[in-house]
Amino acid sequence: MKKERIVVKIGSSSLTKPGGELSRTKLNMYASAIAQLRTAGHQVILISSGAVAAGFSGLKYPSRPVTLAGKQAAAAVGQGLLMQAYTEAFSEYGYETGQILLTRSNFSNKLQYQNAYATLSELLRRGVIPIINENDTIAVDELTFGDNDMLSALVGGLIHADCLLILTDIDGIYDANPKGHPDAKRYQFLSEIPDELYLQAGEAGSNVGTGGMRSKLDAAKTAMSLGLRVFIGLGEQENCLVDIISGKGNGTYIGFSGNEVLNNKKQWLALHSLPAGELYIDNGAKKALLFKGKSLLPAGITTVHGRFESGAVVEVKDIHGRLLGKGQVNMSADELNDIKGKSTAEAAQYTKTKRPEVIHRDDWVYIEKERV
Repeated sequence: MKKERIVVKIGSSSLTKPGGELSRTKLNMYASAIAQLRTAGHQVILISSGAVAAGFSGLKYPSRPVTLAGKQAAAAVGQGLLMQAYTEAFSEYGYETGQILLTRSNFSNKLQYQNAYATLSELLRRGVIPIINENDTIAVDELTFGDNDMLSALVGGLIHADCLLILTDIDGIYDANPKGHPDAKRYQFLSEIPDELYLQAGEAGSNVGTGGMRSKLDAAKTAMSLGLRVFIGLGEQENCLVDIISGKGNGTYIGFSGNEVLNNKKQWLALHSLPAGELYIDNGAKKALLFKGKSLLPAGITTVHGRFESGAVVEVKDIHGRLLGKGQVNMSADELNDIKGKSTAEAAQYTKTKRPEVIHRDDWVYIEKERV
């Protein structure tokens, strides 16, 4: 069997007791399953929910809290308890663990994004099992991933994993909602995710989790665009992960889409960077960017919107306002307003930079081509 880099995402519903508290029995079972993957030579990154479940009883809540403050307080108490439980469980098999807590801002900030990649790479080189969760204690709505399903897909892309295993309390994807349609048939394999699947996908499926099947489909689609294969289904036995990797999992396999795998720079540009402005370009520049693999030159720019400096990320749109992609500019907005529409030779007289390109093709990502 090929040695692979595998992201395993375990949801709250797979780690908790009926009352919503963390189940050490289930956690220990998953630790054993991951240890089997490590013994087989695979690298594993664990994305684990469960901090709120681990912490709310210590705060004397009678049940899982529903307010934001209550959830964040429970996560503050529970994150340490969750890591302690994993550390003790993996130590039985001789494996070290390392904790990483992330928010959306860690992905949108390029330096933090690069640092996250460097840290994860070093942990894997050292044989450590990284355990990642969203930083629930400080995250606010605009800085969250929504749930750990999307976090697991983005981490998988960041670290160039081979596959993503999303373990949940449902045994895969069906052609209709099995709760309302007893004759619904489960997909064993999907080469891609058809739009009609979203029509029957619901929201959060349990009272302890935040991600329903819709979020898992979104995560799977993102993971596939980043070059990962995906499995969505159950993991209820100690050998469940080895079974999944060998094609015997109880769920749905979603195959590699065939798209080009994005390097980290283009992943960051496409998925995480925050545009500081907009450039509108003419049809000649559009053809050069989209079909000829060329860089964007001053002559093709018709309009500049926003205030930004050299190195900022901007959206690039055609003359009709349709978004084409994003890129990092080599000139400020003021410089671009001075040189837009000018030839490269003429523009060189008005700019501080000696680079002729406004956006070099290596710093450009075509949104539809790269992400879908």
